[in-house]
Amino acid sequence: MKIHNKLFLVFFGFSLVLVTALVLLIQWSIGKGIIEYVNSKEVEALKPLVAVLEDEYKKNNNWQSIQNRNRHFGHLLFLYSQGLDPQSQASTYEAKPNSRLPRAEGFAPPPRRRRPPTDLNEGFAVFDANDALIVGHYIKGIDYNRIAIMTDKVNVGWLMVPKHKQITDGYELDFIKQQRSYLWLIALITMVLVILITLPLARHLAEPIKKIIRGMHKLTQGDYQQHVDVKRKDELGELSRDFNELALTLYENDSARKRWLANISHELRTPVAILRGELEAILDGVRALEKQNIESANDEVKHLQHLIDDLHLLTSADIGGMHYRKQSLDVGLWLESEVPKYTSYLAAANIKLELEKQSGEFIAFVDPTRLCQLFENIMNNCIKYSIANLVKLSWAVITHDQQKYLKITVEDNGVGVAEHHLPHLFESLYRVENSRNRQTGGSGLGLSICSHIVSAHQGNIKAAKAKLGGLAVIIELPLE
Repeated sequence: MKIHNKLFLVFFGFSLVLVTALVLLIQWSIGKGIIEYVNSKEVEALKPLVAVLEDEYKKNNNWQSIQNRNRHFGHLLFLYSQGLDPQSQASTYEAKPNSRLPRAEGFAPPPRRRRPPTDLNEGFAVFDANDALIVGHYIKGIDYNRIAIMTDKVNVGWLMVPKHKQITDGYELDFIKQQRSYLWLIALITMVLVILITLPLARHLAEPIKKIIRGMHKLTQGDYQQHVDVKRKDELGELSRDFNELALTLYENDSARKRWLANISHELRTPVAILRGELEAILDGVRALEKQNIESANDEVKHLQHLIDDLHLLTSADIGGMHYRKQSLDVGLWLESEVPKYTSYLAAANIKLELEKQSGEFIAFVDPTRLCQLFENIMNNCIKYSIANLVKLSWAVITHDQQKYLKITVEDNGVGVAEHHLPHLFESLYRVENSRNRQTGGSGLGLSICSHIVSAHQGNIKAAKAKLGGLAVIIELPLE
């Protein structure tokens, strides 16, 4: 089942249950309210009867005048429950309590709302103040409304009016049936509106997910040039943005992998082809088997060995195979001790080394051997690529996020590097010179190895435009 169908069924099912529960609850509430209303109106209608009972008690200061006169009590109940005028009927009941109820000429009794309470089995009764039955029939097990009968602010008895549990006839029952019909009609209209709303809503929620699913399927097929255009500001918009970032990252990684394989094959093929050509020339007798020719072939073997060693070192760094023996070391003092070596190394290429330092102790947890490898690669990069006559080495303390770093800068006054190349200089096998001419340098692995060494020391390395006009390599090592 598709997701928009599931969403629709969830919304529709929840709405159906909710609307049905609300309709049943409202019906129960209306029924209960009507019953309470009928009970309260019946109590109100019988309040004049309470006044008559109070007068009966006052005649002899007791209940003897109505005690056990159930039929007389029944007529009084009928009279007051039907809203008849008690003043016009009182003399008749007193003179002839057992006679039939008279009907005045032209008088039509109001429509009967329910069965009149002349049948005393309905449970109407009068009790005295001591809860002794005076008149009427009391039924145990049912609920009663107790109406106090007061004489001179003294409770002399109770009129017991049974509570209705349900409506069986009358306009109240018609009202309840009508309201139930209206409620179910409203529920039906509500569910139609729910369908009209939930179907577009389900599609609205599911459409971005469908786009992402289609894009993800293409990613699994190796097509990384995907972009999901979901212009939303909710979680689905964030998901689509992350999907686009993932697709871009996979595309860049795939391009880097292909470029890596192409560069490695190029770097390995060149020395192997030269070495093979020289050896075939010797075997074919084109070149003599002399020391000079053997040394030329040996140079190609050394170049090939150097390339393989760099590849191995870089691969070891990627998988965490480069070992470090770190110790607390004053990096500033260590750099000063290395300056003569770098000065001699650069002087052989007619490059002058200039030193600018900040005094003090700069204690860091580092591996001196790896630091030597780091700065030798940087100096070698200056010699092979910069075409400079001045290299400046400087260091100073900076602070990032309450952490002190030793900022070491190696810059030259050479030709520099174009701005768009700077972010890629530390990528494996990346070289600015696209022809990969072997006369201009090595394989492009040196700076990538430098990046791994600095990262292993929890530091940062980046390339920037130098103040001297060439390239600046900036290294930041955390201090203890």
